[in-house]
Amino acid sequence: MNVSELARRLRVNPKKMLEILPEFGFDIGAKAVKIDDRVASKISKEWKKITRILERREQEEIEKQKELEKQARKESGIELVIASKITIRKLSERMNIPVNKLIIELMKNGILASQNENIDFDTASIISEELGFKVVKEEEVEQEDTSGEEHLEGLEKALADGNKISRAPVVVVMGHVDHGKTRLLDSIRQANVIDTEAGGITQHIGAYQVNWKNPKTKEKRDLTFIDTPGHEAFTVMRSRGAKVADIAILVVAADDGVKPQTLEAIEIIKAAKLPVVVAVNKIDKESADPQKTRTELSQHGMVTDEWGGDVPMVDISAKENLNIDKLLDTILIVADLNEENIKADPERPAAGTVIEAHVDKGEGPVATVLIQTGTLKANDPLVVNGEIYGKVRAMKDYKGDNLKTAGPSTPIRILGFKVAPAVGDVLDVGSSKGASKIDIKNKRVEQAGAEKYTLVKETEEEDDDEKVKALNIVVKTDVLGSLEAIVASLSKLKNEEVQVSIISKGLGNINADDVARASAAGAVMYAFNVVATPVAEDMMDEQDVDFVKYKIIYDLIDDVKERLEKLLSAEKITTELGTLEIKAVFRAEKNKTIAGGLVKSGKLFTGEKVRITREGEIVGIGKIEKLQIGQQVEKQVPEGSECGFEFKGKTKLEKGDIIEVYKEEEKKKELVIDKD
Repeated sequence: MNVSELARRLRVNPKKMLEILPEFGFDIGAKAVKIDDRVASKISKEWKKITRILERREQEEIEKQKELEKQARKESGIELVIASKITIRKLSERMNIPVNKLIIELMKNGILASQNENIDFDTASIISEELGFKVVKEEEVEQEDTSGEEHLEGLEKALADGNKISRAPVVVVMGHVDHGKTRLLDSIRQANVIDTEAGGITQHIGAYQVNWKNPKTKEKRDLTFIDTPGHEAFTVMRSRGAKVADIAILVVAADDGVKPQTLEAIEIIKAAKLPVVVAVNKIDKESADPQKTRTELSQHGMVTDEWGGDVPMVDISAKENLNIDKLLDTILIVADLNEENIKADPERPAAGTVIEAHVDKGEGPVATVLIQTGTLKANDPLVVNGEIYGKVRAMKDYKGDNLKTAGPSTPIRILGFKVAPAVGDVLDVGSSKGASKIDIKNKRVEQAGAEKYTLVKETEEEDDDEKVKALNIVVKTDVLGSLEAIVASLSKLKNEEVQVSIISKGLGNINADDVARASAAGAVMYAFNVVATPVAEDMMDEQDVDFVKYKIIYDLIDDVKERLEKLLSAEKITTELGTLEIKAVFRAEKNKTIAGGLVKSGKLFTGEKVRITREGEIVGIGKIEKLQIGQQVEKQVPEGSECGFEFKGKTKLEKGDIIEVYKEEEKKKELVIDKD
């Protein structure tokens, strides 16, 4: 065999291989070209052992060098001034240490962080001191961050001020999963949006505007609809949707009635004090019972106006396009009744709320914004929560058509953000004068969920001896709204035995850093509407990282729930079967006794476990190997019968002992989610 062929098989440089081999008894010559096949076979078998020895030796050399560097720093008295938070990159620069080496040191201490992430002073201090540095804390003036509240108040003020004129009502659509919300919007818009949604379930909040022409009066009116996803995973986004709406449509299927998400939607509607119209959907089905649905709704404070309440209810079939016109007319009547609250000033600078945001591969950061007052124009500054995120490069409506201006109640897709805003953020062009430019790097780190996470497979409760098992996961999604919703739902999946530990979270495709984190923590890698880079895929294969992809959020949540349930310890169920009083002991051997007695209660069964009680105390345990009545071998003996039996166990049986027969079964526990 050629030396180069052997080196290729061993994945090593031929020259380096020839230098290494003599030390391990294979002196084939420093300039050898060929090698005997038998010797090559022996080298191949020994190579793993050789590389382990070399790696250990190299590691010892590195540790020795690090210790020398540490001692040198201690002797020199180098001081590091560190603030309450510092990025890994900045800390490595101050230490004059390569950033990858610092990340490795952090990982050794159970901390996973990329170079742009912040760590707190305590963590930075521990690592720095371990490396031989003297640490001094930088004095800082603490400022309370109330920017979010201030800008929300600013939006409310903008909506209240100015010369108001009527605008299109904004309608939020809510209800239980699969009750037909998207199908209803599909009927209204006459566009087949539902077929583009994974599994027929709405994945992201969308906003749409339609122009409704009353068939009788021929009057044209604009209506803006916010389509919220139906699954409970989107509670956060759904409640935010309610804040920007004027009217709510509660969709309830007539064949299914009031369900958990229906109740959740009712609570949000009541909290937001929104006027509501109930669409009793799927009346075309044979099993539909609209009156029963009305009764169920009335039990939760939603009484139809037909019964003297204040909630209009319309029977519809979104699938068959039945009574959609009646529903729209009802919405407009409710809008007219609340006309004073559905006004805005189109002359002022635009202000509104972010409905959806994500990073598009071709267009960069993109956000859907509902303009609530004022008019947005091209090149306007994009001021979000007091920071300038960029300027308007382009605006598109829900159909993808370009717009030059966008007035009140208009949902628009904006291009021009340097960083994607968060769902629910406030856009206020009028506050640009006092606004500061956004720190793009820090904002991206913040959005990616850059936090300090300790690698813990099992964490012990302070006031409990039992350990809580943690399922470590890494989550990457395509949009901020989905990430927020997933994290909110996963936080509920915990009880006294198990919990979810999110090691890392962020936006965009899965990369090598994500895989490194997942591998180090033994975590499951979850991808929602994103893919892994080729390098990341190879790493996951090599490092055996569990990688799962989903397009429907509640499927992802269910997968996590199933994995948590597997971590739960099985519940032992004991069933008492019967008792027997020993009347005589016939023969006793080592670990086996033959005796006879009377079955006092229940039944005795062959092969079942037994407890031996004597004078009310348990003195031993064992098993019934054989039961016999007369000469007949039985599998079971009923109450009131006398029988002989063979007992297997170490306990010495005595006359008068009570044998208690029982059965033990293991039942798989189900995850009971904490409500706190």
